[in-house]
Parts: sequence; structure tokens; C-alpha cells
Amino acid sequence: MKLQALSLIAISTIILTTGKTATATTFNPSPLFTDVTSYTTTSGVTDIYFPNPSDLKTGNYSFPIALLLQGANVNKSNYSNYASTVARYGFVVVVPNNERELAPVGEGLFAETSQINAILAQMRAETSNPNSPVVGIVNTEKLGLLGHSFGGSVGLSAIANVCLPRFCSTQASLPIEVKAGAFYATGLARTPNVLPVEYIPINNSIPVALLRGTLDGIIPPFVTDGTYNNIQNPPKALISLTGANHYGITNTNNPSGPFPDRNTPTIPQDVAIETLARWSGLFLRASILNDKEAFKYVYFTGDVADPNVTVISERVPESAPTIGLFGIGFAGIIINYARKRVRNGR
Repeated sequence: MKLQALSLIAISTIILTTGKTATATTFNPSPLFTDVTSYTTTSGVTDIYFPNPSDLKTGNYSFPIALLLQGANVNKSNYSNYASTVARYGFVVVVPNNERELAPVGEGLFAETSQINAILAQMRAETSNPNSPVVGIVNTEKLGLLGHSFGGSVGLSAIANVCLPRFCSTQASLPIEVKAGAFYATGLARTPNVLPVEYIPINNSIPVALLRGTLDGIIPPFVTDGTYNNIQNPPKALISLTGANHYGITNTNNPSGPFPDRNTPTIPQDVAIETLARWSGLFLRASILNDKEAFKYVYFTGDVADPNVTVISERVPESAPTIGLFGIGFAGIIINYARKRVRNGR
């Protein structure tokens, strides 16, 4: 099979070199901003992270919103490292605690779909409040969804336009301001704990990325895989982080409050957080801001540059420039497929 994969690479090289020669460009996937700051709203239930360049108040900044929907009983404070890193990619990251009753579990921190409209309204108020730290720098017309575990399922159900009792109380349409979603350690199914799993089709109108840890002991990777297969429309991406468990996104492994993951991660926690934040931030930039370099990283080059990540993806064919006989998009898909097989020894 390695020979077959190498043959595919050779074919791709011929395609790329028929006509104009494709030249590689160097892209730095590091955050755009080095400094980030945060504050907690007066209600005490929402943390907001945003870039803090020296010319923040005099420059012409308009940062999209990224709403992070928390995992079940995971306090917002556990996402500070991930949220601050995503913010460095040019987003105002909003992390609320959502306390409510969930039968039969009881009172706890559980995200729900109504938060999407509520946070939009809150951020419109924040950006027009002269006393708010983010006054005048928030683009309230563009919002990306982030989510962990239960929160990821909430985001996916909103995108799929289904109102499951555990994720929403009243049916509401996805706001037009929502442009993309990236979710870690999650899935969307009617019977997530019963085999065979009954997945819910996600007839999405926006790009969706699912990120998963290969050692997730709470949401098995096959559940995330099955959910990915039921995302109906590209662009979509399945991003796997080798050695991460269910809590690769939180400041520490197994934070207090939620169920612990019995699987011990083999990747350092800070590396897992940085990796997940980088891929989340670049996916949102590619999807919301039409950042072409971020797009190339997510769909073509990033998994080669990142030794801890493998990617499966589908994209809209005309969304990349064409080069040569068949175009770099077609060739890139062949190259990605071939190198995956070589790397995995198949």
C-alpha cells in the first residue's frame, strides 16, 4: 500500500508541474497578537478575552466573537489558557457559565442553545457601553462557535436545527451572525451511550470542524468520527490530536467538577491546549474572515507541519485557486490522502 500511496504522490507532482510550477510559501501559524487581556462581566458569569495591542484604542480593530460553550460541569475558569490563545488569533472569546437544572442530573453547569442569541445581545450591549473594555472593537455581525464535550453537542444541535431536551428548551433558528463552528471531544447522537449509535444528520449551512483526542475515554473517538460522517455539507474537517484525552482543552487534566477521564494523556497539557487553540483559531479565521493562508493550513499543509495532528477534510471545490492542468485543489486532496496512508503505514 505504501507503493500505491507514493504513486499517488508522483501523479500529484505531475499534475502540479503541468503548466505553471507550484511554489511553496511559508506560513507562520502562530497567533497574530502577542498580548491578550480579559475581564469578567459585572454579573460574574461571563469571562471575555480579547487581543490587546498597544494601539487597541487608536487602531481600526473589529474582532469577531467566538462563543465557547462549556463542557458539563466544567467551570469557565478551566478554559482560560485555551480561550486566551484563540483570542490571540484575532477574536473576542466569550466564555460564560450557564447554571441550570438538567433532569435527571440536577443543578449544574450545562450549556444550552439559547446562549447563542443571549451572548449576541450581551456583546452588542458591551460594545456600545462606553465603560466596557471592548467598546468599539467587536464585530457583532460575525460569530464563531466553540465547544467542549456537552457544549460541543449544544453547538452541533443548534447548527443541525434540532432541539433535543438536554441541549435546548425552546426551538430557535441559528442566528445569521453564526459563520462557523469548531468543537472538541464531542458528538451528536440520539443514543450516544447505546450501540449501535443513532447519529443525527447535521444539515449544516456553515463550515464545521470536529477536534478529538485519540485517547478520549468519555466521548470515544468513533462517536466523533460518526458525527463527522453525518455532517452533510462541506467545508468540514476532522482534526485528531494524538495522545490527548477528553480534557486536552482545559487548563489541567481532569479538572474538579465533571466526570474524570480514566485515560492518562501522553501529550503534555500545554502542548494539547496550544494545538487545539491553534487549529480552532485558524479554522475560524479561514471560515469567518476568509483568511486564505489559514485555509491552506487547515485543509492542505497543517497536518504535515504538525507532528501531533492528522486531518480528514472536505471543502468546496472552487474555494481554492487552480494551478496547472487539474488545479491545486484536486492535487492537494490526492497528496493529503497519500501522505496519510504513508504516515499510518498502510
